[in-house]
Formats: sequence, C-alpha cells, structure tokens
Amino acid sequence: MPRMIDVIRNSALPSNTMQFAAKGALLVPAQEMIEILVYLATHNKVFGEQAKMTLAGWDEASSREAASSSKTPKEVIEYMIDPQNLRPVLLPLLLENSAVGEHLLMSLAASATREQVEMMLNSPRVNGSADLLNALASNPSVRQQESKTIQEKLAALESPPTPVESPVSVVPEVFTDAPLAESPVEEVSDEVVNAFCAEHEAEIAQEAGKAFEIVRVSNEELPEERQEPATATAAPVATTSSGAAAAPALARKAAGKKWILSADEQRGSALQKISKLDIKGRIQLAMKGNKEERSLLIRDGTKIVALAVLDSPKVTDGEIEKFASQKNVLEAVLRAIPLKRRFMKLYPVVRNLTFNPRTPIDVSLGLMKNLLVHDLRNLAGNKEVSDTVRKLATKMFRAKLDVNKK
Repeated sequence: MPRMIDVIRNSALPSNTMQFAAKGALLVPAQEMIEILVYLATHNKVFGEQAKMTLAGWDEASSREAASSSKTPKEVIEYMIDPQNLRPVLLPLLLENSAVGEHLLMSLAASATREQVEMMLNSPRVNGSADLLNALASNPSVRQQESKTIQEKLAALESPPTPVESPVSVVPEVFTDAPLAESPVEEVSDEVVNAFCAEHEAEIAQEAGKAFEIVRVSNEELPEERQEPATATAAPVATTSSGAAAAPALARKAAGKKWILSADEQRGSALQKISKLDIKGRIQLAMKGNKEERSLLIRDGTKIVALAVLDSPKVTDGEIEKFASQKNVLEAVLRAIPLKRRFMKLYPVVRNLTFNPRTPIDVSLGLMKNLLVHDLRNLAGNKEVSDTVRKLATKMFRAKLDVNKK
C-alpha cells in the first residue's frame, strides 16, 4: 500500500481530504504528517498557506524529533532551517543534525538574527568549522566581543596540533612540518598510472624531452604587497663573445617571470628527486607520491604532469582547496578542477577558484552563481580579480539581497 505522502504527490485525494491534510488531521504517523505538510506548504498553491500555519504551531515533541533525526527527508530539513520557517526551539537540534548540509548552515550564519547568532556560537558543530565561523563573522548582527571570540576560535582551528613524540623513536627534525595526514589510499597500482599514460599518449610524446620546471609568476600577476622592489639585485650577466646579445636576453628573462621557493619547498630531497625524472617518471610520482611531492608537481610547467596530480587517487580534498587558490599553477590546472564533479562538491574549492585572480574569467563567471551572499559581497570588493568578475559579483549580491528581503 502506498504511503499517504505519495498519494498526495500524485494528486489522488479529493479536496476535502486535502483540506484535512493541510490542517494536520490525517491518521498517519507524526513524521509522515510533517512531510505531508512541508510538501503542501512548498508545492500546493491552494492549501499551502494553511499547511504553513499548521507547521508553525505543530507539536513540539514530534518537531524536535524531526529536527534531530538524520533520517528526516531532505525537503523537511530544508524547510525547517529556512530563516522564514525556523522555530528557535529547533535551531540547536538542527545545528548538530548531520542531515543539515553545511551549505545551509553557512547561508543561515550570514543572515542570522541576534538570537540565532547566540545559538550558533554555542554550537559544537559551528565552533569546529572554520567555514561556518567565517560566515558567522560576516554577519552584521555579530557584536564586537563576539567577533573577537570568533577570531580566537578560528586561530585555534588553524593552529597545528602539538607533535607527539613516538615512544619508540624520535621523528627526524626534517619531517617535523611534513603533512600530518595523507589520503586513505595507501598505494596506487601501476595499472592506474598506465591507463592515464595510455589516455594521454600523444601529449606525453609531444612533451617527452621537457625537463621539470616550476611555474613562475610574473610581478604583474602578484598582489602589490608581494611584488619585488625595482632595485632588487640583478642576476649575474654572462660574459661571452656574444655578450652584447646575451646581456639583454638575460635581463629580459630576469625582468619577466620569477619563482621563489618557500622554506618547505627548499628541502633538497623532493626537488632533487623530481629533477632527475623524465616526464613519465614525474607522472608516476604525481599519482603515487606523497603530499609534498604533489605540492611541487602541481606547479610543473609541463601540463600533463600537473594534471596527473589531479587524477591521483591519493590527492585529498584539502590539497584541492589549496590548489584552487594558488596563483603559481598553470591555467590548465584551474580549468581542470571544475571539470571533476568530486571537487565541485566542495564549497571551499568553488570559492577559492572564484577568488583566485589566475582563474580564467569564463571559469570564474560560471562558478559565481554557487557563491553564498557574504562571499559575493567579499568578491565584489576584491581588487585582485578582474573588473568583470567584480561587477557581476556586485550585481548578483544585490539580486540575492533583494530575494532575501521579499
């Protein structure tokens, strides 16, 4: 026998029974009755208003059960967490319910009322998420002292945990700031690497003789505060029989793109290892290597090597978030990330790509519709991105504000 909610979805009930349904008077379990009321409130023009009134005064015990259960249907959860329908007594339960997606909580955090802000600041889930705290920090209802508290919590989340010494042996000093966690994939088979190489055989053959060279970022592409001063020491000029020609060539090279390795990347072992490999060796390392090696190979000037990092089963969500914000990667990398559905399920990846001035404009414009209101506002004021992106962000921000006011 079909459930009553399915019968209602198929419009198979007479109007008098539908009226009973909108008043919550059907003889069905309480949780199914809530599901029916939410369906009517969101999809039925005739009985929707009555269903909304019924839900607003619905029995608190069964409402709390629905708000706290991870098995509650998505449509019911989204209705309950919507600021227009949210009942204050249910918010603490909804905040900790795993069925409530973080994107819904981020949207709420950016526009929460004073009462809701206080509840969110007391939520373990909110206090454990940097994204939620950042969204809350952008809320105009947050008081100065609360803003300070949020920043302290963010700082605590960003601080690396204190290393614990092994009872058997001491960790060598060179690895003290190595990545703390790798992907759960321990090994990548040769079959996976071979399949990738076979798929891109033509590109690999075309780039066969290309040595490892890290992508450089020109002065013009860097934010103003990171640009090299004009009086920086020039590179030594070669003195050869063709010195007159060599000097301008070297000068042009020095004045063009420049790459400065971080302290992490100056560790000789990884760089030396990579520099000795041919293109196939680097592809294999990109797919089978560790996090440090991937962080270098994603910046390889050979496109197919950098793309192999994104295809590695070992690459983590956190790494992709970082890659999406990097300015020192090939444009092809920033174009490839949005083509993988797994990566586009991560909101920080979408946000980082749109905020990255190196992301191609057409990619940024296509992703902006997914940004939350507070991120659109921040993007509209971001002077690193292009005028086109800023103008569209401003337009979308105002449009979403108008929708929220209605």
